Amino acid sequence: MKKKGRGMSIFVSILDGDYREHAEDAKAACKQLDTYINYKNCEGVAEIVVAPNMSEGFRGIVQTMGLGNLKPNIVVMRYPEIWRRENLTEIPATFAGIISDCIVANIAVVIVKGLDEWPNEYQRQYGTIDLYWIVRDGGLMLLLSQLLLTKESFESCKIQVFCIAEEDSDAEELKADVKKFLYDLRMQAEVIVISMKSWDAQAEDGSQQDESLEAFTAAQQRIASYLTEMKSRAEGEGNVLLADGKPVVVNEQQVEKFLFTTLKLNSTILRYSRMAAVVLVSLPPPPINHPAYFYMEYMDLLVENVPRLLMVRGYRKDVVTLFT
Repeated sequence: MKKKGRGMSIFVSILDGDYREHAEDAKAACKQLDTYINYKNCEGVAEIVVAPNMSEGFRGIVQTMGLGNLKPNIVVMRYPEIWRRENLTEIPATFAGIISDCIVANIAVVIVKGLDEWPNEYQRQYGTIDLYWIVRDGGLMLLLSQLLLTKESFESCKIQVFCIAEEDSDAEELKADVKKFLYDLRMQAEVIVISMKSWDAQAEDGSQQDESLEAFTAAQQRIASYLTEMKSRAEGEGNVLLADGKPVVVNEQQVEKFLFTTLKLNSTILRYSRMAAVVLVSLPPPPINHPAYFYMEYMDLLVENVPRLLMVRGYRKDVVTLFT
């Protein structure tokens, strides 16, 4: 993600506990992390932060990491694929909280799914780098795709930009606009516009055979079960609905809409980008008033069956311009 090695990377781990009790542990962990960074042939600085929990530690990192104006502007972290298998119930709140904190701090976020499948410099890729450009992100996805092409493993790939149009009538105009934008930036990429019509899982022909539907149905059932537990707990305690210790207002129609939209996007990615070397897609922010568990379900559905994926959320600043 750095052009010709320029720029600074900070590799951070968060150690749970009290600093006075774990100061020596932090020093030992920092040495281990530094050894690991060198083993992976990465250039960067190792840091260990001791905090009462992951969320508090990350907020400290966001506010203090860097030197003067030389501050990190992108947070990269691994998608927690094991959270359900290992029953790590604290992960959804932590994951959604980190993304929300990055948005507040105006820091870009890149979530990596399939890190174990990532090629090294000797494993040359010959497919495509597919971008699903759903929201304006300052061009960060375009920049990342260009940086990937500078690496030996991806230099033989071609870029495809998929744009989502709400109606068929918008498709040609959108395609022309994106093509002109890429031409002005002197970027070579094929532009493909997909019409995302209002969609009903039961109405679409052959949808029952869609492999994403099984994950969608399972997510629906888990969300319904979680919501039932929330309601019964609130009734028993005489309180409002609470999730992660905060009051929430659950609009069940909106939850269903989020699930349907995520299912459609996942189906589209699988249809067009199954053989892609890597897929980049816009990262949706955690919806306001939705429990973090629901957001994690949306994300699980989005990444289902996609082996190598970057979810990208830019900041309120253009990183690719005519002068780049």
